[in-house]
Order: sequence, then C-alpha cells, then structure tokens
Amino acid sequence: MSGLIDYLSCGLLWLGLLVKAPDLIRHWRDPYLRVICVFLGLAGACFLLGAPPTVGAINHLSGVPNLAAPLTYASVTAYGASSQVLIVYWRGGPHVHRTARRWIMAYALVLVGIAVMFALGDTPVERRTDFDTYYATTPFIAEMIVLYLAGHLAAVSVTAVSALRWARQVRGWLRAGLITLGVGSLCGAGYSLTKFAAVIARWSGRDWTKLGTTVSPVAAGLGAVLTVIGVLIPLAGPRLTQRRRERRTYARLGPLEHELDELLTRRALRLPRPRWSSPATRLVWRQTSIHNALGHLDAFFDRALYERTWEAAARTTGDPEQAEATAWAAVVAAAVAEERTHDDPRPAPAGDPDRLPDRAPGTALLPHIADELTRSPLVAAARVRTGTTEGSTRA
Repeated sequence: MSGLIDYLSCGLLWLGLLVKAPDLIRHWRDPYLRVICVFLGLAGACFLLGAPPTVGAINHLSGVPNLAAPLTYASVTAYGASSQVLIVYWRGGPHVHRTARRWIMAYALVLVGIAVMFALGDTPVERRTDFDTYYATTPFIAEMIVLYLAGHLAAVSVTAVSALRWARQVRGWLRAGLITLGVGSLCGAGYSLTKFAAVIARWSGRDWTKLGTTVSPVAAGLGAVLTVIGVLIPLAGPRLTQRRRERRTYARLGPLEHELDELLTRRALRLPRPRWSSPATRLVWRQTSIHNALGHLDAFFDRALYERTWEAAARTTGDPEQAEATAWAAVVAAAVAEERTHDDPRPAPAGDPDRLPDRAPGTALLPHIADELTRSPLVAAARVRTGTTEGSTRA
C-alpha cells in the first residue's frame, strides 16, 4: 500500500491545524484553542504514523521490528481522548476542567498500558499493514491491541453521542458542526469495530485480514475528513456569514453612494478606493464616504420636506418604516441638490408639497438603503437637529 489515504487525511487535518495556529499564538492561554490544536495535530499524527511507508521508516531507523505499532496506537488513543476533551471544553459548564482532567488521566493510563504490553511482548516479524491480525494471539501484544481498540472505540462513541445529543439543543453553525463531528466520530467507531472484527475472527481461526487492511483505513479517512470539517464549521461559519453580510451591505449601499458621488468628487470627501482588500475594508470605505457626504449635507437637511414626504409615503404604502426611509431618501437627495446651488444658483422647479411625486428625488434608492440610511449616525444626528427623532415618528 502506498499510504495515500493516510497522507491525504494527515494533510487535511494539519491544514486545519495551520488555520488555527495564528489564533493559538494570539490566545495561547485559551484551553479551548489548545485542545483544538492538539486534537487536529494528534489526528494527523495517527494517519502519518499509520501509513505503511512511515511504519517501515520508523522500524528501520529504530532497529525495532514493529516499534511503529505502539507509537501509532498511542497516537490513536490520545486522539480519541482529545476528541472527548474537545467536546467537554466546547460545551463548557461548571466542572469543565475537572471533567477534562479525568479523561486525560484515564487515557494516560491507557498509554502506559500500551507501552508496558509492547515491552513485555515479542514481535520479531515486521508487519506494516496487518500487525493487528498477525499478532492477535501473541501474549501481551493481543492485550495491547484490545486495549487500544477499546480505548479508541469508547472515546469516539462517547464523542459521537455527546455531539449528536448536543446538536438537538442548538442551532446554526454550531448545530451543523456538531452533526458533522458526530457522524465523523461514528466513522471512527467503524474503524475500531472493523479492526475488532478482524482480530476476533483471528482468534476463532478465520482470516478476515482484508477487513482490517482495506475497510478500516477507508472508515478512518472518512472519519478524519468529517471530523476536521465538523470542528472547523463553527469556527469558519460565522466568519463566512459575516463576509457575506458585508458584501451584501456593500452592494446595497451602492445606490446611495452613487447619489452622493458628484458631491463626494466635487468636495473631495472620499478617500482613495482600496484595491485587493477584504469585504470589510471595502464596506468601511463606502460607509466612510457616505458618512462624510451626509456630514457635509447636515446643514441642508429640511424637516418640512421630511414631514411632507413621510405623510405622503405613509398614505401610499401604509408602512411607517418604509415611509421613514422614503422621507430620508428624499431629504438626502434634496440636500444634495440644494448644496449644489452654491455653485449653480439656478432655482429648482417647484412641486406639489402634499403629493409624493412618481419619480421623487431619491425614491429609487429606497429598496436598497432603507435600513442603512436610517441607521447612519450622521442621519441620527440630523434627526435631533431637525426634530424628527424616533419618538416623533408617526405610527
């Protein structure tokens, strides 16, 4: 076997570790982050140490025919324990540290047992892929195999049950991550069960070696993929949601910025557009430009226009919030036009003050800027200046 599945699984898990490394460096005192990184590191080490080429290299360099076996078993056992400790810290609670210490101490004893059993046993023939079934009847080595498989099966089973049970109580990205982690742990349990089946068959004189050499690695690899995805979903999901929200807000503010574009350019109120920047940076740039323009227009905001437009829009739409957004859009557009008269003294055409025109200034902006416009700190300040505060908005 080339060990391709093992190396791909290891690479995926250590890629997750690489993603979390900067957070660990910044917040190295956070036990939750430490457990995540240990979890990902040990999971990758399991596949790295279990790959046949790595097994051969360890045995050859150490001079001990099967030294790679207890090292792999130790990493599998520690990985199983770290998965349960991760769930403990993830969920939290009043006794989280005590519970985590108990799991760590229990599996530390398992690690000691693996080392002692291997030292007492005899494994003269190197077996890179079928060590479990080949030595399943060898004194002390058989006990070591059962110990590591039982420890791993117990840990991943408890992890799966804990994750899936907790997933019923939460929503959103955390729920998705817990379900994925739980399914990945079930696949990990499949690894232990198929290994157990092959070993038990060996005890009864049957040869189910292929079950442990073909099915188990696939179950382990699939479990690793789902496990790392499950761990990273609650960490990366909120960031993806935030970026999507920033992109949507940036796009929705586009019409308002376009309405203010001439003023921003003429008065040099806009900073240079950032290039090759994150959505958050572009959004801040657009919001800053809009706020600069609204700050410049503050003296031109017209309370009377706001009142007339609000009343007409309220009669038309029956929606007070939409009417407020309509009124503010008209006020902003009118302020832009009035500010421009300082450079162009021609008067604007008069209209019916009690009727909202079919194509009123700024009305086209409404579907896009209603909430952003009314949330603007500068517009809020203008409300205070013009007397159109939240308390005065009609219901």
